[in-house]
Amino acid sequence: MKILVVCGAGASSAFVAHRLRVTGKQRGLTLTVVAGSESDLPGSLDTVDVLLVGPHLAPRFDRLSTQAKKLGVGVALLPKAVFAARDGDLALDLAVDAEHERSWV
Repeated sequence: MKILVVCGAGASSAFVAHRLRVTGKQRGLTLTVVAGSESDLPGSLDTVDVLLVGPHLAPRFDRLSTQAKKLGVGVALLPKAVFAARDGDLALDLAVDAEHERSWV
């Protein structure tokens, strides 16, 4: 599964992406996780399976979600707690759920 984590500028998403990679490896999953900024969209969407959107982009989540879903990309809005978490469990659970929902579309 290829996951794109986006936030406003890309810095916060880099920390989440790192935690996702570590947690995915611990769970025995094959993941490619990249961090990016909102400005990377929609151009990056055709290369990923799941888009995880930072909580500060919540006001634009509907628009971002629509863009992603048009391309068959699963999407989830990350809660604020993800950025303070010591591990990637919550973010990975959200990504797996979003990927599963995508496969039903």
